[in-house]
Amino acid sequence: MQTVRVELPKGYKPKAKEEYMCPEHLEYFRRKLSDWKSELVEESRETISHLQQEVRDVGDEAERATRETENSLELRTRDRYRKLINKIDKALLRIEDGDYGYCEETGEEIGLARLEARPIATLCLDAQERWEIRQKQIGDSR
Repeated sequence: MQTVRVELPKGYKPKAKEEYMCPEHLEYFRRKLSDWKSELVEESRETISHLQQEVRDVGDEAERATRETENSLELRTRDRYRKLINKIDKALLRIEDGDYGYCEETGEEIGLARLEARPIATLCLDAQERWEIRQKQIGDSR
């Protein structure tokens, strides 16, 4: 199913009184996700550029150790961004497929407030809580 692209009024925010996941909602979240992805890609580029420009053999051992710790943190952040970008891409695909905004487990509406806070959410709150309980139980049993 191909989603319909619409022009949004300046400052548009989805409203509960509108039909859930109407073309305006989908366009709003498409833009929100695309903008977020662009920001993450740009930050990743800056991180890579910073790491490439840094001179590694300057300073004493303490300074080098500090720099290595900072580099490690930057690389972990970059990895987190990569995973987040992957989730954003999946959310954008769900918009195109017409599945965005609905729980992958129950098919229920995820809700505008939850999607506003976490636009990559794939589970409604109840399903998310059940998933977290299962994860905690798995962690406790190890």
